[in-house]
Amino acid sequence: MKIKGLRWWIVGLIMLGTIFNYLARSSLSVAAPTLTEKLQLTTQQYSYVVAAFQAAYTVMQPIAGLILDWVGLKIGFALFAVGWAVANMLHGFSTSWQSLAVFRGLLGLTEAAIFPAGMKTISQWFPARERSVATGWLNSGTSVGSMLAPPLVVFCIITFNWQTAFAVTGAIALIWVALWLAFYHAPKDHPNLSEQERHLILDGQEASKQETGARPSWRHILGERRFWGIGIPRLLAEPAWQTFSFWIPLYLVSVRHMDLKEIAMFGWLPFLAADLGCVVGGYLAPYFMKRFKVSLITSRKLVVVTGALLMVGPACIGLAESPYTAIALFCVGGFAHQAISGALFTLASDVFGQHEVATATGLTGMLGWIGGLSFSLVVGALATTIGYNPLFFCLLVFDLLGAVIVWRMVAGEPAAEGDIGRHAEPAEA
Repeated sequence: MKIKGLRWWIVGLIMLGTIFNYLARSSLSVAAPTLTEKLQLTTQQYSYVVAAFQAAYTVMQPIAGLILDWVGLKIGFALFAVGWAVANMLHGFSTSWQSLAVFRGLLGLTEAAIFPAGMKTISQWFPARERSVATGWLNSGTSVGSMLAPPLVVFCIITFNWQTAFAVTGAIALIWVALWLAFYHAPKDHPNLSEQERHLILDGQEASKQETGARPSWRHILGERRFWGIGIPRLLAEPAWQTFSFWIPLYLVSVRHMDLKEIAMFGWLPFLAADLGCVVGGYLAPYFMKRFKVSLITSRKLVVVTGALLMVGPACIGLAESPYTAIALFCVGGFAHQAISGALFTLASDVFGQHEVATATGLTGMLGWIGGLSFSLVVGALATTIGYNPLFFCLLVFDLLGAVIVWRMVAGEPAAEGDIGRHAEPAEA
């Protein structure tokens, strides 16, 4: 049976995997106030646990991308998903910050495949003009997963214990693995893909981006100026998301004096706003193309600029007297960051071929997580001395600088939609 609009069902399947991925990783931040009490963790020790995940995730992203480009999406992604489900459940056996850090590192190693796999799927399944929208929906899974974590984790902790919270948020990913293995196939092999949609996908892709069978090369990708034009802005943007994901609950408890139930009620709102940023950011690029008659690549860069300007929201959190105003400003930051993130992910699928897009996404992701890891350690070291407010202001500065870099270093405007990326020229010095 042929399924109409099958490509959107495929991105929905990837989005569901992203939700479960981020539900697992966000469980720690929600449980952090409980863990700091039960395991007697200091803020510094908690930052080391966070860093263990970030370091493992950082190192593994390009390796995961390379594995996915070599062995293929279906089996490779399923193995990574089983790995992160098991790793998250193991958190319940932690007895100290050291053992928690070990299990957190295992989670980072296995969860690192999510975006290399997602962008490889979008590169294969979507014509160029639809990629930003598809990426927006894919990226929205990060926010939905983070949004679901506070009420679910708090419910498990209050009803059962903190160990149950990690068991539940990990095991649920196994449901997705079964769905993935049952329903995913590449476009050329999918029995439910109509010929009309197959032609729409292939005709809308760049000739230079068709799957060639060639093996990706780290050396070639790292030698591309456009890679650094995407990678450096990701390094500068990721600290914002790492801060929102890992530090909001502790900030609300230690600075705004909210309790666990209030976090369950309000802690998910920044991630709902981030969800909107994913979707709206995805539609902004085609809007800019239509409204301002700009090319596809320029439209992506305009989305990055728009998001960077909106990061003034979290920069002003220190001026907020009410904790609810602070949460509202976190919401602005979540919206802004996810718009930036989606545009940078899509740019990678625009300028790299299908045989190397997972590897390129993994490498840019590694740079992003180097930025996130470094900044989390800074937060852990300085939050109790200089406070959070100067650190939140840094997030605005980082993204404004990233917007300048992506504008200058990612060049190459397509002569026509079906020719995107084929005639890319180096940016002027």
